Amino acid sequence: MQGQTAIAIATPNIAFVKYWGDRDPRLHIPANGSISMNLDGLSTHTQVTFDASFRHDQLILDGKPATGAPLQRVSEFLERVRRLAGWYWNARVVSTNNFPTAAGIASSASAFAALALAASSAMGLQLSERDLSRLARLGSGSACRSVPGGFVEWQPGRDDFDSYGFSIAPPDHWDLADCIAIVSRGQKSVGSIEGHMLAETSPLQKARIADTPLRLKLCRQAISERDFDILANVTELDCQLMHAVMITSTPPLLYWQPVTQLLTRTIQSWRKNGLPVCYTIDAGPNVHVLCPSSYITQVTDQLMQIPGVSKVLVARPGGPARLEK
Repeated sequence: MQGQTAIAIATPNIAFVKYWGDRDPRLHIPANGSISMNLDGLSTHTQVTFDASFRHDQLILDGKPATGAPLQRVSEFLERVRRLAGWYWNARVVSTNNFPTAAGIASSASAFAALALAASSAMGLQLSERDLSRLARLGSGSACRSVPGGFVEWQPGRDDFDSYGFSIAPPDHWDLADCIAIVSRGQKSVGSIEGHMLAETSPLQKARIADTPLRLKLCRQAISERDFDILANVTELDCQLMHAVMITSTPPLLYWQPVTQLLTRTIQSWRKNGLPVCYTIDAGPNVHVLCPSSYITQVTDQLMQIPGVSKVLVARPGGPARLEK
């Protein structure tokens, strides 16, 4: 029988209010809600082919065959799709990123959003955006936010049915930019999945979760009103809270490098001097510098003058995961 193929493209996202810690690790039901922006120009391109002749699942990642834990993670996800469709051919997955993988730029979010769309489409499933977001979440929690477009909120929910991402504003609602200062292209030693499992060992996690509803409210207001000052304050606070949980976990997680810390102080000084910028940092050393898009050139030029910054990637608000025609 002839194989079934689909190709999907999805963007990573940057969270203003972050996801860290699970209520249900198996289903990636988060301990708190989160809000993010998709990153146009950065993408994962994934082709999935199901074929009766394949003896086992295969994963080609950035041009190289993948085995071990990455292949197992993808196979377990594909098994969920096979159960939904009711047929059980093995698959070949070919996936490429045009940005550093596993370096704090949400590569797993775009990867599993693209995989969810490509695999379900190749299987003939026509899932709603909500159900596709739920499916992507099972591969990587933050992937549920890379399925809808623009500015996205992840409703934490209580179970698999009501934990999903939805758009709260389209990409053209606010002309923001994310200037990502690359200080390391290496893969982090502790992945986000392992990090989420450590969150509850921090004495600060409960306080962070308890204050999240207020930060979510302020972030929604900032996006709705396109108020950069509010966004800057809530985004930097939320980032600091998440990394405080990380470094007080057992064992502690410290993703920052010396240049990471230098960048946080420098960006705050720029804002005090009138430049509309703020920072946020995911589980990695690279620094996301947010600004109105009219300041991209100035911000990029100034970032490149900082020793340790090798490159700046620029992204504006991105659209939803989509099939390649």
